[in-house]
Amino acid sequence: MKYLITSIIFLGLIYSASAQQKMDMSDTSKHHHMMMKDTAKSKMNKKKAMPTKKDEMKGMDMSGGSMDKMDMAGMGMMSSAQSKNLPMGRNGSGTSWLPDASPMYGFMLHGGKWMYMLHGNVSFRYTNQDFTNKGSRGGSKVDAPNWFMGMAQRPVGKNGLLSLNLMMSLDPLTEQGYGYPLLFQTGESWHGNPLIDRQHPHDLFSEVAANYTYAFSKKTDLSLYVGYPGEPAIGPVAFMHRPSAMSNPDAPISHHWSDATHITFGVATVGFRYDQFKIEGSSFTGREPNENRYNFDKPRFDSWSTRLDYNPSANWALQVSHAFIKSPEALSPDENIYRTTASATYSLPLGDQKTFNATALWGLNKIHGQQGDNSALFEADLRLKKLDVYTRYEFVQKTTGELVLNPLIYGDDTIFPVNAVTLGLTYDLFKMGQFNVAAGGQFTYYGVDTRLHSLYGAGPMGGEVFLRIYPSLM
Repeated sequence: MKYLITSIIFLGLIYSASAQQKMDMSDTSKHHHMMMKDTAKSKMNKKKAMPTKKDEMKGMDMSGGSMDKMDMAGMGMMSSAQSKNLPMGRNGSGTSWLPDASPMYGFMLHGGKWMYMLHGNVSFRYTNQDFTNKGSRGGSKVDAPNWFMGMAQRPVGKNGLLSLNLMMSLDPLTEQGYGYPLLFQTGESWHGNPLIDRQHPHDLFSEVAANYTYAFSKKTDLSLYVGYPGEPAIGPVAFMHRPSAMSNPDAPISHHWSDATHITFGVATVGFRYDQFKIEGSSFTGREPNENRYNFDKPRFDSWSTRLDYNPSANWALQVSHAFIKSPEALSPDENIYRTTASATYSLPLGDQKTFNATALWGLNKIHGQQGDNSALFEADLRLKKLDVYTRYEFVQKTTGELVLNPLIYGDDTIFPVNAVTLGLTYDLFKMGQFNVAAGGQFTYYGVDTRLHSLYGAGPMGGEVFLRIYPSLM
């Protein structure tokens, strides 16, 4: 039943997209008919206005400063959610930045002064962690990780821009409270017990946010972002929105070292941009979402973060950030975390629906009086039209407490290094309206500390096969 509901929602989106596409085609046909009286002039104008693939590539190679010269809102297309003078490709999650050259998957709608964009992702799959049964902590499941997002924006006066975001997930139905099996994943709880070796589901309402930006000039903006829930200015773009990670149905096992705050019930962020730099500060609720994935948690505004973003060119997005997160875990209410992250994201269009995207990420969680735990991630995605090949490498330090181990056997606050390597691919089978349907699979190998062999075995492996539905490349 839960998969049927997910399918119905996605089919509804597909139907809406197809209907809108037909309306747009009809409008275009009428427009062309009206232009027939001046055919020669129209053809000349079209030749001048229609960019070639070579021209598009040159555009992607432009520096971010060159992109500032274009007023996106004035050109009848969406701009960045945080600035009318930046391209839509820079939109990440929350207020984070991607490279301007990032591929965009979705479809746009127009209504009066408003412009809308819809996108999302769902993977109907079978996953099996530790499929060779080397240890006792694996598991298997048929599930469907998913998310759906709508964005709307409109100009406010000459220099203002209002953007609205709504992100939802049916994970509470398809994953249920216990989430899905994922070796060495930690964080959050179910029925008062910590989730270990499982990824928690995301909330039904994952983002309900508004952003207002005032442009003082082409190079300077002041913005205010509020979300309930929303995403504070900490870490890189959340994993499901990174082009280097979109095809992978699994969350990183370092999720709670970098971007776990992407669903936070109560966020206020102020940002100031100068040219290709942006400095931000956030006040937000430190506590992770509770076990009820359908409700709105109490906002507390007891934590803070700051982030510096820099996009040196259209192909790069860099960030460093630091946060104080008060009592993120309900089962450890007295533990506050100081989190520091740094990341670099790279996007390279190769032409003809071919792209390469990569992210390198470091995260550090530190509790006062204890040694900090590090994580490192590198992920890459190569799309060659219908074929998509991706990989992810992770190193993360997990403690006795996080893995819920017996301290009498494993020691108090012992740190265990974990390595994980994933290789996967997908292939687009056919289209449904403006959506692609792809078949895929992936394999993960885990490098385990010898002290954990009695629980996980030596070199456990995970595998999964899935059917992915996602919007076409814009």
